[in-house]
Formats: sequence, structure tokens, C-alpha cells
Amino acid sequence: MRALSGFVALCCGLLLTFQADAQQPPPSPPATPVPQADSAARLTADDATTWLDGFMPYAIARGDIAGAVVTVVKDGQILVRRGYGVSDVAKQTPVDPDRTLFRMASVSKLMTWTAVMQLVEAGKLDLDADINQYLDFKVPERGLPITLRQLMTHTGGFEANIKYMWTSEAVAEAGGIALGPYLKRRVPAQIFPPGTVPAYSNYGTSLAGYIVERVSGQPFAEYVEQHIFAPLQMQHASFRQPLPPALRALVTQGYALGSGKPRAFEVTPSAPAGALSATGSDMARFMIAHLSAAGGHDTAILKAATSQLMLTPQTRFAPPLNTMALGFYEIDVNGQRVVSHAGDTYSFHSQLFLFRDHDVGLFVSLNSAGANGITGPIRRELLENFADRYFPAAAPAPAPAVAADAALAKQQAHLLAAPSYLDSRRAETGIGRTGILTQTRLEALDDGSLRLPRLKQPNGQPTTFKPIGPWLWQASNSELRLAAILKDGKPVGFAVDSSSPFNVFLAAEGYRSALWLKPLLTAAVTVLALSALAWPIAAFVRRRHGRVLGWPRSTLLAYRLSRAACWFMLLVPAVAIAVMAWASADFARLDDRLDPAVIGLGIGSVIAIVGGIGATAWNLVQTFRAGRGWLARVWAVLLLIAACVLAYALVLMGLADFALNY
Repeated sequence: MRALSGFVALCCGLLLTFQADAQQPPPSPPATPVPQADSAARLTADDATTWLDGFMPYAIARGDIAGAVVTVVKDGQILVRRGYGVSDVAKQTPVDPDRTLFRMASVSKLMTWTAVMQLVEAGKLDLDADINQYLDFKVPERGLPITLRQLMTHTGGFEANIKYMWTSEAVAEAGGIALGPYLKRRVPAQIFPPGTVPAYSNYGTSLAGYIVERVSGQPFAEYVEQHIFAPLQMQHASFRQPLPPALRALVTQGYALGSGKPRAFEVTPSAPAGALSATGSDMARFMIAHLSAAGGHDTAILKAATSQLMLTPQTRFAPPLNTMALGFYEIDVNGQRVVSHAGDTYSFHSQLFLFRDHDVGLFVSLNSAGANGITGPIRRELLENFADRYFPAAAPAPAPAVAADAALAKQQAHLLAAPSYLDSRRAETGIGRTGILTQTRLEALDDGSLRLPRLKQPNGQPTTFKPIGPWLWQASNSELRLAAILKDGKPVGFAVDSSSPFNVFLAAEGYRSALWLKPLLTAAVTVLALSALAWPIAAFVRRRHGRVLGWPRSTLLAYRLSRAACWFMLLVPAVAIAVMAWASADFARLDDRLDPAVIGLGIGSVIAIVGGIGATAWNLVQTFRAGRGWLARVWAVLLLIAACVLAYALVLMGLADFALNY
């Protein structure tokens, strides 16, 4: 599961600005193997081991990562299984690919989607039926019913709530993470009509897991053990939380930095979306089964026909970028058809790649977040370098160049860079709502290129995309592409290959666009802060020189109340940031124990909004009535405007919502 970090990341949001037909899947492209270049190295156990032993130790040392596991499979066999670094820094326990369990995070979803497809294969589930017919509670619908196909392509339309995303082993031991009750209590708002926009959803995956549980008549963890783990002899894999004692002793510690202290075992109530613990060798067996089924062979877990259905492209929101299949998503490289799934908790970062036309799989998991978001670039580098070595393109790919029509490329770049963008995976409820300060910007360069500061390269620099076609750009140092999302021929958003199947960026609506709101909010906070600070300083200076304010009593009272309101209006968001920074340091803190603070922030926000606007408005009236100078009058006007702007921002941030399901 992709961990959210810090208050600003909790305040991401956007509104649907386009529609796309994702109800019927497009036909699957023919399985035409891409010619392999003569320079390709032969993928053997010895060569892959030597290459990995050169790449991985350097990568984890560079990223301050404690340990990692990598497995490679080919032609139905485990070719390479390697552990790097340590699973316990204090004890210096080496990573064992056969025995050391890693937390799989969202790679767990592939087990859930496999279970769904097994029941589809058995005729017990219909991908296009209303999911409410399989549930014992009703999921609200926005216009159209939600289907399993939409859950499997992250187009169910759910917002991304953060409360109870993670919890502790103590809560799990006390029975506090039962799947059914959790899903009934935590139903998120449906912010997009189903099938219209990709927005990654842990809740949607967990709904699918609960449907598996109800239709099969078995608890989800037990179903997966019996129908996936046992047939594949995955003896060190489990969705159970806490883990059985024999497996709990084998799981690696998780770290922020390998040089730091270990973090607590991360437990998620949304188990089907991210609770799997497994070894690298177990994940290799899972890859072998899916590759075999994709190659046309019935396996112990899926028939070939079911696999073909599962790997059929379903959605394409930003042509010609990658598509979402049923659970897997495309991440093609060097012209090879590759499907994948990544997963991230705070500490663990994993990814699985299947080279469909070569019967080859690659899996990696890291037990540390590492420095400067390094885990994403490491996984991308591993994929690209592996592909360059063993499956290079038949001809060297030309470096991205400015499109033939340079003027048009420049115009399109400036049009796409004009708005401020919000991630489709967002919250719209309570303290998690709307990101004013975290909206994504594109920077248009003079040659028609686009720079995306949010997407960092391994060296920490922002990624630059060169124009290669109408509304299409490619990274200058990789195969990553960026494409505009068009509506009626005009750009309304953009997507990047790395996440386009399940997440996109859409232009923020005018009422909450950071283009105008961020500078205005900065100015408002400056005015309020100057007024708040000047009040005690001026009082100290007057007292020191024996002077008093000779204003009417009502004017003096209005002045003092307005300055006190400034302090209070600044205090509320400061406390909110402090509370969320504290909670984001350990996401298990985001549970009912935080409710009093949320309610307190709601009360404080209402007082700040009403009192701040009221006090500064009264101060403005009294300033004019008292006949004060023009500078005082101008400042009183600015103070009222600043109070209104900050009040507006507090509402947008959801601090006054009193929502306890956020």
C-alpha cells in the first residue's frame, strides 16, 4: 500500500473533469514477440547472479537500505534467488531469500485479484455485476452500480481515506481488524462516477477480498492459503495479522533508514490490499504460475483462458500510455510486454514484473524507505537495466527530440503547464481533504519540453520530458512517457507511464487552484502574522515610553479582539499541522484515539472562522468611525481580507468538517 506522509500529503484532492468509457475492455493486442537484439546477454543463473551482485549492493548502500531480496524465474524454474544486506541491523542477520519474510504491501493485491478470477472461473462471480449483490451491506452508488471489473481497475470512484490505514499488532491480537466490520464502518465517499477515472483504492481491493470471503464461505486469509499458497507450495506466505509465531520469527525488520532504528510491524485492517508477508522464493513460485497460465497452460491456480482474460487491457485514460488489465498493469520496456504491480508501506517497497513473451519474472523487495524516496528509482533502474541486458530493443531507441513542429510542441507544453494539478487518488472528507500547497505543477521549457519536479531521478533531480509527438513527451533518460488527457481537444489533465493505469493528474478547479490561492494564502498569513506580532511589540514600546492609545473604548476593544483573532487563526492550522505530523510519524496513530483532536480542531476552526472574520470586520468599522489615519484604514481592510482568505483555506482543508471517517 502506498503510504501517505505528512500533513500536506493528507490534503490532496481533485474534482472529476473528464469522462472516459471504461465499461467494455478494448481487444487485447496480439502476442507478437519483439525481436531480441544480437547484443543481448544470455539469461542464465550465473550471469543474472553476477549482474545482480554488482547492482543490488551498490543500490541499497546508496539508498541507506538495510536489506533486499531479488528473485528471477525463467521457463517455469527459479533461476536466481538472492538476499542482500540484513533483515535485522542490530543482530546483523543476513537476508535469506528462502526464509526471510518481507511485507509485500500492495503486491498483495495480486493474490486478491487471483482469488477473484478463480471464483469467476468457477462461475461464482460476475465481473460486471453490481457488487452489492455479493455484500451484506450496501455500498453507495453514484449514478451507476460498481462492478468487480471496476474494482480491479481502480475505477470504482472511491476517495482515499487514511484513518485506520495502519494499526498495531496489539489491535490485531484483540480482534480489532476483522474485515467485514472494518469495511462496513469505513465506507468512503464515492467521488467519481464508476468507470470514469482511475483512482487507486485500497478500500476497493478490500471489498473484493470480502466478496471472496462471502462467496467462498471461508475467511479471506484461509481461502488464499488453501487455493493459492498450498497449490503453489508457498510455505512461508501469509495474510494473517499477527503472523503465526513460526513465521513472525522470520519476518525482517522494517526501517526508515537502514542506519536508523527499526519500526513496528505494520498491520493493515485493509488486509486484502496489503497484508501479505512472504519470502522472495514464495513470490517466485507465484510468478511461475502466472507466467505459465499466460503462456497458455492451465495451472494449479488459474486456467489459461482465465489468465488471458485477466491480462486483457481494460482501460486507457491517456493514450498511448500504459493500460490497466484486471489487477495487473502494463509497464512495457524495450518494446517488451511487461505487466507489474508495486507495493509500498512506510518501511517496505516491493515490485513484481512479468515478461510475458519470454516466460521470465523479476521480483524485488526492500525493507527500508531509504533516503530521498530512493526506492522508486531503484526499482525502475532494476527493471530497465535488467531489460537492457537481457531483452534490449532490436535497435537502439533514438533519444527523445523536439517534435517536428517545434512551435506546436512549445504551444502544447505551455498549455499543459498552465493549470495546477491534483492527484486522482485523493480524499474529500475531513482533515484529509484538498491539497492547496501540494498541487502538482509542470514547468514548460523553451524547447517544448516539460519538467515534472514531483518525479525525481535517482540523482534527486526532477525529470524532464522531451516532446516526441502531439501532446506526448518522453523522459530524457528513460522510456517513461507523459501524455495529456484531452477533452474536446483541450488538455484537462496528464498522466505518466509509471502510474497512468491507476492514477492521473487533473486540473484543479478554479475555486481551489493553487495558482491563485497559494500566493494569496501566503500574503494573508503574512498580514495576520505581522498584525499578531506587532500587537505585543507595540504595547511594549508604548509602556516603555509611557504612552497610551487615546482611542474610544469600542475602537480599542475592536483592535485588541482583532489582534487576538489573528493569533487564534494562525494557531489552528499550526496545531493541525503539528497533529498530523505527529500522526504521520506512525500511521497506526490515525485511529479513534485521534478523534478528540479532530473534534477539537473542528471547534477551533469554527471559532477561528467566525471570530476572525467578525473581529476583523468590527475592527474595520471602528477604525473608520474613530477617524484613524489612512494607513490604519488600509491595514484594517487588508486584515479583514486576510482573515477571509485564511478562513476559506480552513474550510477547503476540511478542518471544520467534524468528520471522523477521513
